[in-house]
Amino acid sequence: MKILVINSGSSSVKYQLIETSFELIERDSDHVLALGSVERIGTSSAVHTYRPAGRDKVSVVREILEHRVAIAEIIRTLTAPETGVIREAMEIEAVGHRMVHGGEKFTQSALCTPEVVQEIEDCCELAPLHNPHNLRGYHAARQIMPDVPHAAVFDTAYHQTMPAHAYLYGLPHVLYTRHGIRRYGFHGTSHRFVGWRSRKLLGRPREETRLITCHLGNGASVCAIDHGRSVDTSMGFTPLEGLLMGTRCGDLDPAVLFYVMHKEDLTEYEASTMLNKHSGLFGVSGLSNDMLELVEAEAQGHERAKLAIDIFCYRVKKYIGAYAAAMGGADAVIFTGGIGENSPIVRARSTAGLEFMGARVDPALNEAAIKGKEADISTADAKVRTLVIPTNEELIIARDTLRLMKGKLQPTA
Repeated sequence: MKILVINSGSSSVKYQLIETSFELIERDSDHVLALGSVERIGTSSAVHTYRPAGRDKVSVVREILEHRVAIAEIIRTLTAPETGVIREAMEIEAVGHRMVHGGEKFTQSALCTPEVVQEIEDCCELAPLHNPHNLRGYHAARQIMPDVPHAAVFDTAYHQTMPAHAYLYGLPHVLYTRHGIRRYGFHGTSHRFVGWRSRKLLGRPREETRLITCHLGNGASVCAIDHGRSVDTSMGFTPLEGLLMGTRCGDLDPAVLFYVMHKEDLTEYEASTMLNKHSGLFGVSGLSNDMLELVEAEAQGHERAKLAIDIFCYRVKKYIGAYAAAMGGADAVIFTGGIGENSPIVRARSTAGLEFMGARVDPALNEAAIKGKEADISTADAKVRTLVIPTNEELIIARDTLRLMKGKLQPTA
């Protein structure tokens, strides 16, 4: 079955066309027929980058003023004689959509019925920067492909297994019952995938594993996975909580915000922008939110670049230690995401000093880990394995879409 996976942003649509089936899932042999993205939607110079399997990547610049036109362009490219991987659009049997926030209404993925779509719209106030854009992509794709099933796969759903003592804040309980103020967590599809892959690599069933997964990119979070279930995660009511990130501050004494707003005479919007867009690695370093640039700057003696990296790694280490304590130990620590997969320095500093819990990283294996490849970078005698696993959220979305169509959705990858 060929499933189109769509991740729609405010001015972009990322996509993959994936062939999957229960037989392919069993053999872990689902495959990507093509992938790509349309960036700068709404301009006369939108860029459509397209890569069919086994062929070179191509980029085309053209006017694309709305998401519906972008998705029509994607379908045209997938079916065109010179670029296509399928003969006609009818070969696409379903569409899976990434949805960031499902609130407490969605504990798993769901087919997009009118009732489900309305409930996703109701969650927009919890994720105003994400859900409206995800829905824009859904409505555009539904217009173009009205006769195939569409599914919603939520970033938050995986964390709905967290117990109340992990997701509730120390606020008046009425704020939870009235307004849903609680920790929701994000990156759930990524944590779910690498948790599943790590169990495959370790050769252990979900009932016998305690995992700490670190999704480190411009947005970053850590998740405690106990027996296949998320029991805690670093992001909270919004993606602002937790680790230091590219431009987000992460954990912060809330009194700081009121103090700074008063001293700097900031509006609510300006304060939110400061915390989300001008903080994190960028705010501390004053240089960049790009970890690679910061590593290069540190090597040239840039002190604040070094400080930003040290804060980033220190917070990752703190969360790893906290989640090991919460679960009574761990069997593996997993790194994924753009930084987690590609930065040996971050992996080394984030795990330095964790020998007390049995995690030992082999420096040579850490440096030799190849971009895009799975790797065990532990020493031979490590009791807690340290793994590098490239994430694949699109595969999860495709598989869940298939299972929903067949009525066999299970809480597995």
